This record gives sequence, structure tokens and C-alpha cells, in this order.
Amino acid sequence: MKRVAIIGAGISGLSLGQMLKDKYEVTIYEKENTPGGLIRCQRIEGSLFHICGGHVFNSKNQDVLKWFWNHFNQDTDFQLADRNAVVFMHDGKRIPYPIENHSYLFDQDVLKSIIDDWVYLAQHQDVKPENFEEFLKGRFGNTLYQLYFKPYNQKVWRRDLSSVPLSWLEGKLPMPTVSEMIYNNIHHVEEKQFVHSRFYYEKKDGSQFIANRLAEGLNILYGRDVKIISKKDSLWYIDNTEYDIVVYCGNIKDLPTLLEGVDISSYTSEIGNLEYHGTTSVFCEIDANPYSWIYQPSPSHESHRIICTGNFAPSNNSEGKMTGTIEFTDYISEDEIMDNLKRIPLHPRYITHHYNQCTYPIQDKNTRTMIQNIKSDLAKDNFYFTGRFADWEYYNMDVAIAASMNTVNSIEHNN
Repeated sequence: MKRVAIIGAGISGLSLGQMLKDKYEVTIYEKENTPGGLIRCQRIEGSLFHICGGHVFNSKNQDVLKWFWNHFNQDTDFQLADRNAVVFMHDGKRIPYPIENHSYLFDQDVLKSIIDDWVYLAQHQDVKPENFEEFLKGRFGNTLYQLYFKPYNQKVWRRDLSSVPLSWLEGKLPMPTVSEMIYNNIHHVEEKQFVHSRFYYEKKDGSQFIANRLAEGLNILYGRDVKIISKKDSLWYIDNTEYDIVVYCGNIKDLPTLLEGVDISSYTSEIGNLEYHGTTSVFCEIDANPYSWIYQPSPSHESHRIICTGNFAPSNNSEGKMTGTIEFTDYISEDEIMDNLKRIPLHPRYITHHYNQCTYPIQDKNTRTMIQNIKSDLAKDNFYFTGRFADWEYYNMDVAIAASMNTVNSIEHNN
């Protein structure tokens, strides 16, 4: 039986481990003391803190659904919830998400401007966007762009939106036509096609429950921060242990210093130039509310969204409390957090916070080609990689699982 080393026990590494364990001798190296990676959760004062985001599960991929529900009981482990997202506008108005379906709630002058935009767009549908800014203006019109899409996304991306490529968009945003937006506003239609419109959430322990379940039956070496992966002849070595196959689920930016015995120097510069954003997740007690996600375009503070994880499951809150995570792009100090909380809705009361250096990978027009070329080169030596920051893709949980399936197919094809 061939030996496989997997680096990282996040959702990608754990999924791979479960997919490979019956055919290979699998060892997973994890630098933290618990599994999960970006989906890890902690209990703080009795309430559940998602240290990065608020991870939920759904998928349109039937292979992913079949695999996932083979590992979990849909009825006893999870509950199905409708997404109830909202946009908190700067003037205090609360517009249900997606905002374009509820434009009728704006003041008359704003609504007229939105309608004028949509009439213009209907007459110029042949214009192809070249970047994220052009996409947003061309899809929703300039009025909604200025009111919501620009200020919100500038908080997230912290850059000129014309420099953001379109490659990351697939499956991330609703893609309504002008006629659909008009129809939805006239008939007050609730949008059910956008990402996570309905989702499954764990009845207890959030996404940490998924990580813990998938870790069962796997040989995971915790507290092992791999520094060198070396190739000699046809074998790979990690801490003097031999492996036939390595699957890397860490950050591709670390590969040039990790790998020995294979030459990826031609990619070093491109890898080094890859950009990303981190996230400061601030766990707070907040006012009771009916929402799941709250989007915040307001310029009065730096936070772009509140994830009301306390509404995801009753077990997420300690008795008598409602909790949520307030997100800021990149690092923000505790003093800055406290200052911002004064201007954020729902009277947030600070509990704790966590900074994740790498949360959002940023692509350019060449990123996917470069990543695929590295994959092809390293696969010849039985070295594979997948995961959000290995593939440099903004994967949700289900897409990460699908990418793991593709990696398993590549391994089996070559072995």
C-alpha cells in the first residue's frame, strides 16, 4: 500500500484523508492542535466563535452532496435554514438582500434613478465587462453601484475595483438580468438562487463539528509545522519519513522554501507576487435580531459585514445572549476595534477577536494558468496540492470538497 502525506487538516486535507484512506496509508500533518483550518470554532464564555467567517454547508454538486451525507446524518446532525440577509444602509434603512430585488424600498428619487440605469443597461447588453467594477455597473447600474456595491466591496477588497479580475466571481453572486430584476421588484419576489439561499448548519459546535467528524479514523499528527518536504529518487521525505505521494493543502506562497529536490524556481517570482487579504474576526454579543448576514456599506466604520452566527443554531449562544462575528478586512488593532464598535449597529459588546493573515486570495488574469502549470509539473513527481490558498481560489466548503475529489482523481490516474 502506497504511503500518502497530506499537509494541513483543514476541510481540504480532511476530505482528502477520508477519500484516500481505504486505498493508501495516509498521514496528515497539522500545525495546530485541532483540525479544521479556516472552519475552526472555539467556545468562548459558552458561545460559539467561528474564528474566520461563518461557515455553512450547501451545494449544487451532486457528487459532493452524496459524499458529504455519507459522513453525516442530515436529520440528526444538521438543521436546514433559510438565509435572511440584509443590507444596513448608511442612512439607517434596512434593505433585504439581494439589494437589487428590493429597490422598490428606496426613496422615490433613488428608485427613479435605478430604473433609468436599468433602461440604459437593457439597451446596451452587448457590452462585455473586463473587470469587477465594470461587471457591477453593467449588471446592476451606476446608482446601486454607488450606493452599495462600490462602498461595500471597497471595504472587502481595499483596492480600486477596476483592478479586481472577474475570475473569482463564479458562483459567488446572483447574476440577474434586467428583466428579472424588474419582475422581482414588481412582484416582490424573494430570490432563491443566490449563494447559500438555504443552508445546512450543524446543530452543535458549528463547522468544528464537521472537522471533528472528518478527522475520525485518520492518522493526524498535530502540532507538526512542516518546514521541509524533500524528494530523493522516487520518494518524498518529511521529518525522515518516506512517502510515495504528497498532497499539500497549505499556502502556495510557502512552496518555494518548503520543497527540496524539485525545481520550481521558474515560478518563484509569480508565486511571490500573489496578493491576498486577511480578516480580523471580532466576536461580540449583539442585540437580538432575525438576520443571518448583515452587509454594511456605510463609510462611518470599517467593518463590511456582521455574521449573526447566534441565529444559526440555539446552541451557539450561552443562555440569554445573542452573539455574532463582526468582520474587518486585514489587521485591525484592539483599540481600533473598540473605536469602530461604537459606530456599528446592534450595539456590539466585545468578547474576543482573532486575526487570520490569509483569508481572501486575490487573482489576476494569469493566476489560474500559473497554478495549473505548477500542478502539471509537480504531478509528474507525485506531488499534488489543493485548498483555498494552495489553488489560490476563494473556495467555499463544498467547492473545496469538489477540488479534493478532483485531486483524488489525478492521484489515481497517475498511480
